[in-house]
Amino acid sequence: MDEQAFSLRLAKLREKKGVSARDMSLSIGQNPGYINNIETGKSMPSLAGIFYICDYLGITPADFFDDDSEDPARLKDLIGYLKQLDSEQLKNITAIVKSLVKK
Repeated sequence: MDEQAFSLRLAKLREKKGVSARDMSLSIGQNPGYINNIETGKSMPSLAGIFYICDYLGITPADFFDDDSEDPARLKDLIGYLKQLDSEQLKNITAIVKSLVKK
């Protein structure tokens, strides 16, 4: 993932969460323009900054960098529920998901 893709991914995930760049910046203890500067390509976060951003978004860094996942926070919640199901329930859910995907 290059810097531009990182910036776009951050903007997309932030917007999906329904929060402004300013509010997100302040919530993670940064100056009001911090997230906006990242999203516009003016700066990049440190490694610690990436961890703060991911924590705020409720995802892991692996989720953040998995750009095949459009809504990683919701996917993470779903996986948590799936882990509570027994084998038969998982079989039924798998059939439902396959019918929704229609590959």
